[in-house]
Amino acid sequence: MRKIYIVIFFVFLVIVLHAQNNKDKAVFQTGKAGYYATEIMPSIEKWDQQNKNTNPSKSFRMDMTGMNFPKTISDYKSQWHTSPVSQGNTNTCWSYSTTSFFESEVYRISKKQVRLSEMWVVYWEYIEKTRRYVDERGNSAIAEGSEANAVTRICKKYGIVPREAYSGYLPGQVFPNHGKLIQELKNYLEAVKRDSRWDMEIVLANVKSILNFYMGCPPEKVKIAGKEMSPQDYLKNELKLVMNDYVDILSYTQEPFWNQVEYKVPDNWWHDASYYNVPLKDYMQALKNAIRNGYTIGIGGDVSEPGFNSWDQVALIPDFDIPYEYINDDSRQFRFSNQTTQDDHGMHIVGYLEKDGRDWYLVKDSGSGSRNVGEGSPTFGYYFFREDYVMLKMMDFIVHKDAVKDLMKKFNR
Repeated sequence: MRKIYIVIFFVFLVIVLHAQNNKDKAVFQTGKAGYYATEIMPSIEKWDQQNKNTNPSKSFRMDMTGMNFPKTISDYKSQWHTSPVSQGNTNTCWSYSTTSFFESEVYRISKKQVRLSEMWVVYWEYIEKTRRYVDERGNSAIAEGSEANAVTRICKKYGIVPREAYSGYLPGQVFPNHGKLIQELKNYLEAVKRDSRWDMEIVLANVKSILNFYMGCPPEKVKIAGKEMSPQDYLKNELKLVMNDYVDILSYTQEPFWNQVEYKVPDNWWHDASYYNVPLKDYMQALKNAIRNGYTIGIGGDVSEPGFNSWDQVALIPDFDIPYEYINDDSRQFRFSNQTTQDDHGMHIVGYLEKDGRDWYLVKDSGSGSRNVGEGSPTFGYYFFREDYVMLKMMDFIVHKDAVKDLMKKFNR
């Protein structure tokens, strides 16, 4: 009997040591110039080459050396989507990701391949921000950020146009740049507030002149196959998109589940309270079902974690943060409440792969980090998210309501 206990002890010891040797590890990584510094900024303004790597900062990251990740796009079961487009020097990921999502929706519904104007949505979002700023007498945010459902709101009111009809770029621009635009817009509106010049018509006219200078004037009509139509007609008759068919799914415990609630983040500047708030288990199941049933998903959340590596193009949760089995509603809310999870970035999930019992997601991205691999790489403009990263750090997603019918039935009306 004693020999049996000794054998069991040594087996246990081997298992423990093996587990310890396979735990995720961390490393301090020195920053280096990526796509933003080497490609985007030099095309926008004179870039001081000597300042690129002056006093490079170190960041605490998961050590991914020698790890094998599923990063072959053809291995993923993916839906039709347009090739990745860079958002340049702007904070408009919300428009790029959701516009990309709607391009895939057009193809899913009617098999039409279209490229839509991200900057059309951004232009009119600045106008709507200005309207609220005047209505609230300066007590409303003026910034570049917004949310996925801003795109549905803008499309309902203004329609949309093809990218070829309105790029939002000035002649000669390779990448969009809103640094000076947003500063001039803020300066003007602060002056309006300071002097109490709250004439809506005058303020909007002046803001449009700023936008037209930096983005170009948006068209009133577009010509499709020789036929002239309004942006609203293009949305309805050509794209056949019904904006009321899209829902935003949220999961956090600070608001009651199975109710429509406000997503309380700065980018929800108009305090939209139409988010369907569900437990994490239902959130993940709905996402998994949607991507398996031929839908794509616009998703948003935090991309600042040690397990998010733009150079490796991978996002996962290392076990020195929290083991997979301990991720739940409370661990998710804990990070949102202490602001280690924030509403950083919007992206577009276009495919999935099941590997070793977990889903991996193919994520199309407009940010510069996903381009650090270089334009010659087949994964240029993409990330690969393991499902634990989505569970812990991705707070909400937009999807067609038909993809989440079972979820919608459970809500209080």
